[in-house]
Amino acid sequence: MAQQIDDTGLASGGAQRRFLLAVGSIFAASGFALANWFPRIPETREALGLSYDALGIALFGLAAGAMMSMPVAGWLIGRLGSRGIAIVTGPAAMLSLILVPLAPNMLALAGALLLFGGFVGALDVAMNANASAGETRYGRPVLSRLHGMFSAGTLIGAISGGAAATAGIPLEVHLAGVGVALALLIVLTCPGLVRDQPDRTAAPSVFALPRGPLLALGVVAFAALLIEGAIGDWSAVYLRDRFLAGPEIAAAGYIMFAAAMTVSRFAGDWLIGRVGSISTVMRSAGLLMVVGMVLVLVGPTAPWTLPGFLLVGAGAAVVFPLTIRVASTVSSLAVGTGIAAVAMAGYTGLLVGPPIIGLVASWVGLRGALGLLLLLAIIVALLASRFGDD
Repeated sequence: MAQQIDDTGLASGGAQRRFLLAVGSIFAASGFALANWFPRIPETREALGLSYDALGIALFGLAAGAMMSMPVAGWLIGRLGSRGIAIVTGPAAMLSLILVPLAPNMLALAGALLLFGGFVGALDVAMNANASAGETRYGRPVLSRLHGMFSAGTLIGAISGGAAATAGIPLEVHLAGVGVALALLIVLTCPGLVRDQPDRTAAPSVFALPRGPLLALGVVAFAALLIEGAIGDWSAVYLRDRFLAGPEIAAAGYIMFAAAMTVSRFAGDWLIGRVGSISTVMRSAGLLMVVGMVLVLVGPTAPWTLPGFLLVGAGAAVVFPLTIRVASTVSSLAVGTGIAAVAMAGYTGLLVGPPIIGLVASWVGLRGALGLLLLLAIIVALLASRFGDD
């Protein structure tokens, strides 16, 4: 019988490998599930006859579900530990994806996304908590590579989702296969998760708000993850509607974005070590996003926009981890308080960005709504000088 990881630590090399396989699989599965859905949003919109604002309202179900479940998951983890929560919410999140393409109208789609988002949000809290506990016992940093696994999952998921759309595989068949396969993967690997001890004295900090020295960091985190969420949900719709792009080109925008995110995230720690200045790296990332969004918005044909999506992904990937790093060094606050506040601001942007874009697009068109992302990228570049050691 395989040795289990108990509350005394990672007792052997085999246990360490099982931990990395288990939590890495969950990170990758979460990104893979979401990214398989993104390239197929345009055909869902067309099949249900949804306007931009109606689609935005439906997409808000994903955000609302996650925002409601995150504090509950934090409370449960404090009492039960993250391992059990991840074991339950992981397969549930993957299987709930099956309901999304079965929705016959906007309200049903919003409800299905509410359920999916609820499980995904709870899983996000649990997998990060378990990863943090495992990192402490593992003895060296692993969180960066685990978030890289999430990005790798989104890249592979975007490619497979685009391929499924191009091949004409029915959406319900596609997402059912994805959901069942990922649920089985998590069930098979989850025994390797860390058995962390509950902390019943810790108050949940999911609703912490960035104040004082954290305010600018919160704004940057909000902007960066709003851009990430909006590109995920709207890039394929934008390419389909503006350029009448086929499914393979419509999916290519997010594939380029996800590919750049993956490479940039894996290289982020190395880049900081080489440059030695957080503010310089953050400013450069903001400028990459600015240039990328200009290309996306002014490109005369769909292929001209693809380098823009790549540049936006390369910049967005490093901004949020940098805000977390800076938040942990604010001397006037406890480390956990600073991180929780900035993370809350970031996840709020990630979750509410897509529905906001949909609602604004109903007034000024989708191209005009995506112009908001250019404004946010400019804000990131301007605020970068306030952080780091320049």
